[in-house]
Amino acid sequence: MNLIERAVRAVDGLQQRRRVPAFLFAVVKKYGDDRGPSLAALIAFYGFLAMFPLLLLFTTVLGFIGNDRLQETALGATLSEFPVFGEQIGRDVTQPLEGSTFGLAIGLAGLLYGSLGVSQAAQHAMAQLWNVPGVVRPGFLTRIVRSMVFFLILASGLAVTGYLSGLATGGSRSGPFRLLALLGSGAVDVAFYLAMFRALTPRSVSGGFLPGAIVGGLGYALLLALGTSLVQHQLRHAEALYGQFGFVLGLLGWLYLVSQLTLYAAELNVVLARRLWPRSIVQPPLTDADERVLRAIAEQEERRPEQGVGVGFDPAPDTAPAEP
Repeated sequence: MNLIERAVRAVDGLQQRRRVPAFLFAVVKKYGDDRGPSLAALIAFYGFLAMFPLLLLFTTVLGFIGNDRLQETALGATLSEFPVFGEQIGRDVTQPLEGSTFGLAIGLAGLLYGSLGVSQAAQHAMAQLWNVPGVVRPGFLTRIVRSMVFFLILASGLAVTGYLSGLATGGSRSGPFRLLALLGSGAVDVAFYLAMFRALTPRSVSGGFLPGAIVGGLGYALLLALGTSLVQHQLRHAEALYGQFGFVLGLLGWLYLVSQLTLYAAELNVVLARRLWPRSIVQPPLTDADERVLRAIAEQEERRPEQGVGVGFDPAPDTAPAEP
């Protein structure tokens, strides 16, 4: 055993004996075991695919409302701060928002396709994180119904939290009011994450969603507040320098960050519910939690009722340094 391995094993033994570091490392390690970055990228891709039909639908609806009436509302005042909408809202703009029946239809169709993709990818991710065997995962029709439920939860949650976050980051608001709005947004986000985890996770998983919902909800409220502030103060300058290219990259990065936060929160639920810690940094030997995770990953590949997957582990070799 060389000096580097000795040092790593010393750190490994230290983290395994400490509850908090062992738990946090177990969440990160299982996220990697379940290919979390790839799952988050897939969700972000479909979210990006749904975002532009949503913007088309949104601008079309605003066009039907009319710039004259929109400018006098709180919504119009808020949207005027955004680089995409700001130059098209007002009575004297050169290219005002206009309603279009064709744009409305295309936006609805694209939004439906993209939102179904997001929901299907999210349902697959939750089943992977909980290592649900393929034989007991929901069928096509069940997933479609869950997608509709998820879409309703997502639309209502984003609308409420976006409004509260906008109040929290508004420059003209007092400090206590902004803090209250931020706390309200966090509470709504926790409820949103709790409902979302239940809607996306297969019924074979009975519960244990609250801890991850708290972490995910509060984390999303913070990200949304920071993101809204960034858009209001920085994105207008970035668009002037880099055009829509910078806006698109920023949007894609934001979606990937939110996807990773959501999956980490869900993974926290799994590790806590099944007590999958401590995990080892270097192997052998495998800990009991290591073996249970590896067994569950193998067993989730069962696709048919008549198929069975068995997992065994060889005895760990002696890792002690040899006597001279």
